[in-house]
Amino acid sequence: QVQLVESGGGLVQAGGSLRLSCAASGIIFSVTTLGWYRQEPGKQRELIAQIRRDGYTDYADSVKGRFTISRDNAKKMMYLQMNNLRPEDTALYYCWVAGNWGQGTQVTVSS
Repeated sequence: QVQLVESGGGLVQAGGSLRLSCAASGIIFSVTTLGWYRQEPGKQRELIAQIRRDGYTDYADSVKGRFTISRDNAKKMMYLQMNNLRPEDTALYYCWVAGNWGQGTQVTVSS
């Protein structure tokens, strides 16, 4: 059974930083693309960052240059370093691995 557990969300002031973590179990982690999504109330979930098995990364324009996705295959962990946070980054953040979702972690950025 696949299990994904996000952590690291919280309340931060604009310009601050947070680091989200996603712990995976029950899946062959190293061979798959991983992703971070976020969802604001009343809006669709959107892909903001992904990392392929070869380490290639891609970002949504809204977070490019501020967020960094990374992975540790040995630990089955994925991370999202978020710098220079803005109020519009406020959302529920989800990790995605091979069609599976975590429960989400809330990020709130105050102005």
